[in-house]
Amino acid sequence: MAYRSLAIIGGTGLGALATISKDDALEVTTPYGSPSAPLMKGRLGIRPVTFLARHGNPHALLPQEINYRANIHALVESGCDAIVGVNAVGAIRRDVSSGDVVVPHDIIDYTYGRKHTFGGDGRVIHVDMTEPYASDLRAALNQAAGQVAQLTVHRDGVYGCTQGPRLETSAEIDRMERDGCDVVGMTGMPEAALAREMGVGYAAVCLVVNAAAGRAPGPITLQQIEEVTLTGMEKVEALLTHAVESLYK
Repeated sequence: MAYRSLAIIGGTGLGALATISKDDALEVTTPYGSPSAPLMKGRLGIRPVTFLARHGNPHALLPQEINYRANIHALVESGCDAIVGVNAVGAIRRDVSSGDVVVPHDIIDYTYGRKHTFGGDGRVIHVDMTEPYASDLRAALNQAAGQVAQLTVHRDGVYGCTQGPRLETSAEIDRMERDGCDVVGMTGMPEAALAREMGVGYAAVCLVVNAAAGRAPGPITLQQIEEVTLTGMEKVEALLTHAVESLYK
């Protein structure tokens, strides 16, 4: 499927795209409040994209503080018909390493208390989430990952979305592994479900920035995460540039 206008939601470590300047910022409001940051209109390569910093710019919003409804509504109302969410995640699966990219095919939602639907107040919405990520977007992302030097990509996986902001305990990660999760993050839901309610394609690119609790010797440190994020997000941006080319054809 060819898309007319692609949106990228940047997570931890991707607060902006190098090719988009602040001069392109679009301030918007929605019936659900304001999105995390202004919409940044620009290009990846030669293709137009809209970028939104999920945690704000500068990064200031905890995962449970993000107004996911306003973010998705703002992107769709601005004309975007496909969304790629970028996430920093921890690896649960033993063959997934820091610096790898995972393009998940499914998700388990462990969050609570988030405003997770556009329904309510007399509006009833039930959407099918059998396949929460658009297969054509996933295919484009996986193909693009193969064009990025020194990048290991896992072409499927189950994303376990936790509440945060704290990291998980070893026992919680063990439970998530039994549930079938391959990676763990804090922002994949309700983003994916809200995009489905709005009728737009959605997929995710997950950069693995650490081994999850109990999967590596010693504690998880922010310094380790930041080091991987710094180099890894450059590769993610290269991946997105390649993907955009195929999605607009």
